[in-house]
Amino acid sequence: MSNSDARIKLLERDSVTPDAATLYDALLAQRGVVPNMFKALAYSPDIAKGIAGFLKPLLSDSALKGAYKELVAVRISILCECEYAIRAHSISAQKKGATEVQLKGMQNFEAGPYSEKEKLGFRLADRLHGGGRQIDDAFYRQLRSVFNQAEIVELFLTAAAFEMFPRFIDGLQIPTTPAPLTAAK
Repeated sequence: MSNSDARIKLLERDSVTPDAATLYDALLAQRGVVPNMFKALAYSPDIAKGIAGFLKPLLSDSALKGAYKELVAVRISILCECEYAIRAHSISAQKKGATEVQLKGMQNFEAGPYSEKEKLGFRLADRLHGGGRQIDDAFYRQLRSVFNQAEIVELFLTAAAFEMFPRFIDGLQIPTTPAPLTAAK
């Protein structure tokens, strides 16, 4: 899919507001490319800035490692069948330390190279993909037996957030972002 296939025109830096241009510059410095999703979000610069501000701490190392949260995002993207998001989060996961073997294992994580704790987090993502009511008390007790409360919040929020983005991307038919021309810092 090319940029011309998107349902809305993707905005390049020369056609965005100064606030959006500042965000483009920051994304370019961080990632080596401005993701096409942000070229669509630039129609609403305050929302674009808010989403960038939300994603940075969400996917950074904190209660859970950023690489693991990227793998959760990959898992949700697989469930949503969103090639754009699978590719974007696979690249980000690798940059944060995930291995090629870990990424390949996301299709069938139960047989993959993950700890039981990590697998339980992926099971949460699978259940949450089916809706919040899929998290019954027994399953939540399992989560609480291995994840602390801060980890649970990050795990739920990561899985929930990456249910939204594939719907936005695929609904607007936003094409996959090209690979960076140079390595990001």
